[in-house]
Amino acid sequence: MTIIKPLATATALALLLTGCETTKTGTGAAIGAATGAVLGKATGDHDDKRIFIGAAIGALAGAAIGDYMDKQEAAFRDELAGSGVEVIREGDNLRLVMPSNITFATDQSYISSGFHNTLDAIAKVMNKYEKTYLSIEGHTDSTGKDSYNMTLSQQRAQSVKGYLVNQQILAARISTRGYGETRPIAGNDNANGRAQNRRVEIQIVPNTQS
Repeated sequence: MTIIKPLATATALALLLTGCETTKTGTGAAIGAATGAVLGKATGDHDDKRIFIGAAIGALAGAAIGDYMDKQEAAFRDELAGSGVEVIREGDNLRLVMPSNITFATDQSYISSGFHNTLDAIAKVMNKYEKTYLSIEGHTDSTGKDSYNMTLSQQRAQSVKGYLVNQQILAARISTRGYGETRPIAGNDNANGRAQNRRVEIQIVPNTQS
């Protein structure tokens, strides 16, 4: 079994886009002339690339990036103290790791009522620091079928996004992805390891170009 190492510093590259979003039926929907994108590259066992597409938000440059993320990190640590959420700094990016015991009931994708206050705190910080994009990532343990775990992880990431959007965070700032059981951070051969693998992570990447 391959255990994914903590993500290395992600490289954020901002792109300006104009274009269309294609629906499942193939119909293009315009997403606006002033559209921005941030390409975040996460390093692990695979060189995955995640693209965030959204409305143009305030840009950061030079030393301002580190200072901005320092303040956002401090705000997260203050708001999430005692919540069980781990705040990890990776270069100019942040990662919030939320274990399953504070997020979702077993085999469910609806958000536990006890998790609302935590997500409210995250939304509070994100609404204050609007020059960043989010990638919400769902993960499971290896119990059950691969396809079931993949679907469940995707649904959980979407549930978190939906909640944050309801807290006035622009949907265009948020990307979601489910990894199922493919990115364990502990062994799946014992209950403690499986509990660590059942988690939701939020990657927070600064926008570096207007």
